[in-house]
Amino acid sequence: MKLKEFQHKKVAIAYNLPGTKETYFRNLEEKLTQNKLILKDELRTLLHLCQSQEDMELAKNVIHRYHAENRNFTLGEYKFGPVFMRLCYEMNLEESAVELIKDQHLHGFFSDSTSFNILMDMLFIKGKYENALEVLIEMKNQDVKFTQDSYVLAFAICYKLNSPESFKMCTSLREDALIKGDILSRRASCFAVALALNQNEVAKAASIFSQIMNPESITCTNLNIMIHIQSNMLEPLIEILQGAAEGNLSRFVKRHEFSEEVLAKVKEKVKDVPTLAARFDEIYGKLHMHGQVTSYTLDALLCHTPRDKKSHVPVLNRRRVSQRTLQPLSQSLLVE
Repeated sequence: MKLKEFQHKKVAIAYNLPGTKETYFRNLEEKLTQNKLILKDELRTLLHLCQSQEDMELAKNVIHRYHAENRNFTLGEYKFGPVFMRLCYEMNLEESAVELIKDQHLHGFFSDSTSFNILMDMLFIKGKYENALEVLIEMKNQDVKFTQDSYVLAFAICYKLNSPESFKMCTSLREDALIKGDILSRRASCFAVALALNQNEVAKAASIFSQIMNPESITCTNLNIMIHIQSNMLEPLIEILQGAAEGNLSRFVKRHEFSEEVLAKVKEKVKDVPTLAARFDEIYGKLHMHGQVTSYTLDALLCHTPRDKKSHVPVLNRRRVSQRTLQPLSQSLLVE
């Protein structure tokens, strides 16, 4: 995401600007009026000085002019797309971002996956899943290469929409990725498994789950339980829970954790089988006693943003704050 880096650069550019921001903007407006060439550094500086909706209108006009002048000379050029998207992210202007990324006259300006990823993430955290799907489709139509983050976001959007159509799209994207040899992260696969379960495609969910290379996360543990529940594999289900509750007691060994929500579904599933219900109640008590039960729902576990391996900053339930506007930047699927 690189939001902090972007915000620090905004402060530095504003500080080092010769003259005032108003003068700089006025000079750019005159250039537009007089059809003068817009330079790369001028656009870069402009995007780091924007603070209002009015500023953004000028930025959009300058972007159109710059791209019209340079559309044939973008190879190896500086990527303005991610900078514009970070600006929209910070200022909560997702409508402007969607408008420009779908603008036929700007095809090639947002030629990188990062621009699309930031916008999909912005829409995702605001619950605008239909709009996020539109951006995902636009990304495919513009033939922008997917990254691991792109697949996570794509599958997460499909999961949240939770419809036969979104399941079909998720399946198609996943199959295309495997054909291309793209690596799908465990996190992306977990969203695909959860969507399949929600669509009652249990065999598909089990198949995807079986291909996860290292299913040792808390999310995988709970998805595995859900697969067993929906497959009516009750005996193996109880065995898994019992093994987790009675396994290695060393405090140095990480224990499996289970969502209270998922365990409630286990209880409901086995309630009509007295022997299994009695075993579950005993296991449930042990899991609680060992601190192996979490209040997080399966949805919360799926949407939990993992720690940034570089900075080791936990981001679950954290709200970012813009250092310039002091406005909160909500939790996202992407790390800082």
